[in-house]
Amino acid sequence: MEVKTSLLDNMIGVGDMVLLEPLNEDSFLENLKKRFDHNEIYTYIGSVVISMNPYRSLPIFTPEKVEEYRNRNFYELSPHIYALADEAYRSLRDQDKDQCILITGESGAGKTEASKLVMSYVAAVCGKGQEVNKVKEQLLQSNPVLEAFGNAKTVRNDNSSRFGKYMDIEFDFKGDPLGGVISNYLLEKSRVVKQPRGERNFHVFYQLLSGASDDTLKKLKLHRDFSKYNYLSLDSAVVTGLDDAANFRTVRNAMQIVGFMEDEVLSVLELVAAVLKLGNIEFKPESRCNGTDESRIKDKNDLKEMCELLGIEQSVLERAFSYRTVEAKMEKVSTTLNVAQAYYARDALAKNLYSRLFSWLVTRINESIKAQAKTRHKVMGVLDIYGFEIFEDNSFEQFIINYCNEKLQQIFIELTLREEQEEYVREGIEWTNIEYFNNAVICDLIEKNQNGILAMLDEECLRPGTVTDETFLDKLNTVCADHQHFESRLSKNSKFLTDHSLPHNCFRIQHYAGKVLYRVEGFVDKNNDLLYRDLSQAMYKANHSLIKQLFPEGNPAKVNLKRPPTAGFQFKASVGTLMRNLQTKNPNYIRCIKPNDKKASHIFTESLVRHQVRYLGLMENVRVRRAGYAFRQTYEPCLERYKMLCKRTWPHWRGPAREGVEVLMTDLQVPAEEFSYGRSKIFIRNPRTLFFLEERRRQCLQDLATLIQKIYRGWKCRSHFLLLKKSQIVVAAWYRRYAQQKKYQKIKSSTTVVQSYTRGWQARKLLRELKYQKRCEEAVTTIAAYWHGTQVRREYRKFFRANAGKKIYDFTIQRIMQKYFLGLKSTMPSMSPIDKNWPARPYLFLDGVHTELRRIFHLWRCKKYRSQFTEERKAVYEEKLEASEIFKDKKALYPSSVSQPFKGDYLEISKNPKYQKLSSAMDEKVLLADVVNKINRANGKGTARLFLLTKKSVVLADQKTGQVKASVPLPDLTSVSVSTQSDGFFALKLKEGSASAVKGDFLLSSEHLIEIITKLHRIGATAADREQLSIDISDEFLVQFKQDKVCVKFIQGAPKNGNSVSCKRKNNRLLEVSVPTTA
Repeated sequence: MEVKTSLLDNMIGVGDMVLLEPLNEDSFLENLKKRFDHNEIYTYIGSVVISMNPYRSLPIFTPEKVEEYRNRNFYELSPHIYALADEAYRSLRDQDKDQCILITGESGAGKTEASKLVMSYVAAVCGKGQEVNKVKEQLLQSNPVLEAFGNAKTVRNDNSSRFGKYMDIEFDFKGDPLGGVISNYLLEKSRVVKQPRGERNFHVFYQLLSGASDDTLKKLKLHRDFSKYNYLSLDSAVVTGLDDAANFRTVRNAMQIVGFMEDEVLSVLELVAAVLKLGNIEFKPESRCNGTDESRIKDKNDLKEMCELLGIEQSVLERAFSYRTVEAKMEKVSTTLNVAQAYYARDALAKNLYSRLFSWLVTRINESIKAQAKTRHKVMGVLDIYGFEIFEDNSFEQFIINYCNEKLQQIFIELTLREEQEEYVREGIEWTNIEYFNNAVICDLIEKNQNGILAMLDEECLRPGTVTDETFLDKLNTVCADHQHFESRLSKNSKFLTDHSLPHNCFRIQHYAGKVLYRVEGFVDKNNDLLYRDLSQAMYKANHSLIKQLFPEGNPAKVNLKRPPTAGFQFKASVGTLMRNLQTKNPNYIRCIKPNDKKASHIFTESLVRHQVRYLGLMENVRVRRAGYAFRQTYEPCLERYKMLCKRTWPHWRGPAREGVEVLMTDLQVPAEEFSYGRSKIFIRNPRTLFFLEERRRQCLQDLATLIQKIYRGWKCRSHFLLLKKSQIVVAAWYRRYAQQKKYQKIKSSTTVVQSYTRGWQARKLLRELKYQKRCEEAVTTIAAYWHGTQVRREYRKFFRANAGKKIYDFTIQRIMQKYFLGLKSTMPSMSPIDKNWPARPYLFLDGVHTELRRIFHLWRCKKYRSQFTEERKAVYEEKLEASEIFKDKKALYPSSVSQPFKGDYLEISKNPKYQKLSSAMDEKVLLADVVNKINRANGKGTARLFLLTKKSVVLADQKTGQVKASVPLPDLTSVSVSTQSDGFFALKLKEGSASAVKGDFLLSSEHLIEIITKLHRIGATAADREQLSIDISDEFLVQFKQDKVCVKFIQGAPKNGNSVSCKRKNNRLLEVSVPTTA
């Protein structure tokens, strides 16, 4: 058999990583990058295909390429996904072996495109015919339908599959497709109600609003504006390169080809519209007479339209959003739902409705594409499933996705080793055990029936009592503390004293691909995945044909009080079924890698690719393949390729191919331990041996090429020589001219440089002479000046002596001042404004200066101290200063309040759930919240009230229920009266004739009186639209109670009732407040 091409011909880098020398992670990445830079996006690891996403169209998927790889040996051509698809198809057709193609990789790596390429290749090479073509078209057209409902735009991929898909394609004995069965795994239904920033909801929502006709949208009661729907993110609603309108038409056509009836399509769109309407339903709180809170729907228009779409009575669904019925044995208990629980119920219904619709679509597609014949079928499975995920914030979804990948890695290693062992036995070569990391211990940690993480999570979800994510983590810490692949803050494997990357509410698992930190928040809720029974029953009552099928548990005649299986249990069962299915098939692997995060072509991010190579376990795969023999080839193509290296086998070998290979290897003196002879193949242990053979073959080919080209080159060279000789004469003449010109220019340039240096030297010499002459003239002038000065001083010396005393005095004073300032610099006091130290003055005449400097320094350090204040601290001191101006030396209570900070919100009203309703009712920020006593004029006793102060009003509310009792706008407040004693009584006097003054003034008592009145006074001082609040400090003042005025009188008395202030009614016009005398 003549082999025209080979994997080793014209190889860029190394086409098969098994042949890589030296083998390490850096050389692995360098080989991938080298091939990627030359548009070689496929590389082998034995029979495994590594696929790099090029993020652009390449001319390697044409019908011509399909024909090129059809019925060719796997290693006969350069690496390609078509080679793997052809190998799998021919093994299924000719050897009657069921096949499965496992496609893994992270989001954006090209898994979905790879599965499409495999299916399109199989469709192209299998048989033809009307019925066969119909089946092929249905199988291919199932992809657009599932992509519309199961794919979404993410930050990593504009068409990311948010579910796992496994398709079994069934063939007859001729290799023609008969039908298929699709299984889906773990749809990301949380995306229906919330999408991360930069991502959007599933494609079908945007396609429906963009591509449906106006009549269709009118029937569905929808608008084209995305912003009208709360479930649709607006920041990424429009994606560059995605035409939602055209895709909607494609989906409608695909549904028709697959076999959906028109009324089924309309029912599906009605459910999609209902999900959008469901997201617009909002709730408001409402208090009941018994003090409990319940929720009510704000605007019932969207609820009404949704009920009309689904044929549900509006009152039934409205009650299901407001109440929850819990059944236990023969008892039923109905409880109201607050606003948060109502929103949870709404979102749970939306997620369940969409998830069940998606499962129904898969089931409906399976009904259309399943094989009709009852005979045994050959099966090719295509698995397109999420790859290993390591994010900054990993939750329940990443945990079960990584669990699935652990199982896939386990079966990958097992099947790879089994395939290697079977080939060794088949070829009669001794099998040696291969050391590798067995991740069964990690799988057991997750899935073990009693002590596995999933089992413990289910146990927490099902046990009675309070169940939280923290109790689940405590259970993990108790059971898994000694496991070598489990870490938490309390496990024995953690080093939490130095490892600050392990928070309290997290645990870490050492997966085969690396350590992953999981945050337990949400594990219990996501595993429970509860939908209230009231909502299920409300859905079952719908007249819509599809809704009843989606919610069978809502049938009142078939009430099942058992809790539904958890999400983790269902996924574990699905993965177990998948693994058993894959064990029965011959595996083929495609490992997809994303070269960069920018979705751009020609960019290779080494750190990102290195991360994927690690968690895909590619290096482990290469080591397993190379543990025995790195390369194997049948005797015929091996002899055909290397026969030129031996004179006895070249140009033709007449005997059996194996004998020819034996003669060839003996002649080349290859060591016997470097290869072994199988029954039909030769096995080469080390890649260096193969590269030695290739190098010898390349040299031999060069020798042969030299022999063939010799005569042609002789003629070509003679003709060329004569032409060169003629040309050389012309070129030489021109070159000599050019060389002489360059030489002249160089001599000219050198001469110019020499001349410039000579002129410079002459100029510098002249400059030195002129400078010397000038210095001589200046010296003569200086000497003459000194001589004339000496003569003048001799003549006028007697006049100088008369002024010597004054000059000495001035000098002495100047020296004393200098010494004073230098000494003051070294003895300066601290920068604290309360430090009263100051150095003593050394001289009496400096008394005024000394005092003024002390004053200036104190002002300066006070200014420096104030400049360090933050705005909050400055506001606190301003309030304290204003309190001092109002109460200092006027109110006996003031000194005790100086050391107490003004806190403002003493009730923490925004955080306290007890006052959540009252906090939401306040329009403005609460400046002060405290408990005060409202004094009753009838008996002088106090009633506890919540006192709330904002910039616009004073609010009094009931302490127990939080119900507002009185709200006084600040413009209606005229003055505040307090006593001079140490009591906390104060009277809020209201403007006569105002709406707030109907019941009269308020007489209140508070432990924080100074702070309350100070804040009231500050608000009045900063408001430009009202007069400043008057503060009346007196031991006797009048308070208006409805129509009567009552005098409040403060007296000092002996301590009573535990040394507290007491208030008694003396008569209808007098309230007497007894204040204990302070020592």
